[in-house]
Amino acid sequence: MATSVGMLSVISAPLSRKGLATPKYVPPLPRNINMQVKCMSKEVENNDSPISQLTSPPAKKISPKFIDVMGFAGPAPERINGRLAMVGFVTAMAVEISKGQDIFTQISNGGFQWFLWTSILLSIASLIPFLKGIGPGAAEDKAMTPDAELWNGRFAMLGLVALAITEYIKGSSLV
Repeated sequence: MATSVGMLSVISAPLSRKGLATPKYVPPLPRNINMQVKCMSKEVENNDSPISQLTSPPAKKISPKFIDVMGFAGPAPERINGRLAMVGFVTAMAVEISKGQDIFTQISNGGFQWFLWTSILLSIASLIPFLKGIGPGAAEDKAMTPDAELWNGRFAMLGLVALAITEYIKGSSLV
């Protein structure tokens, strides 16, 4: 409330040569000292400690059905696309640096076959654990988490699109 009165007086103040004129008087606002805040919780039926109630439930096991793994909300599509984008971005940049070819030249000079076979191999390798019911993060490391893999894949997808658009607009390779 005090901030809104102060801002109102600053906004409605006339302009001076050096900027806004500072308000000379801001009326004090009364405070409600008698206000009390109460917090209530539900009764706990068993005698578990409150800390055990705050912990997250164990992760759900992934259904080994192909339709569940590859579904819209399934774990496989974004991971597979992200892994392919990471490999594709690093490969495209390595070939561009070594040979000076832009991404469109790389695709037309036999890159499509490499892309096709790499996609098949990585897709099958990524699907095997999911179809066995092993979800992401089963052997979780502190540095390489499933979320880090998803974000790296997302950035690699954006990088590939940005590389293609930049090279198309520029008309030549980026490097």
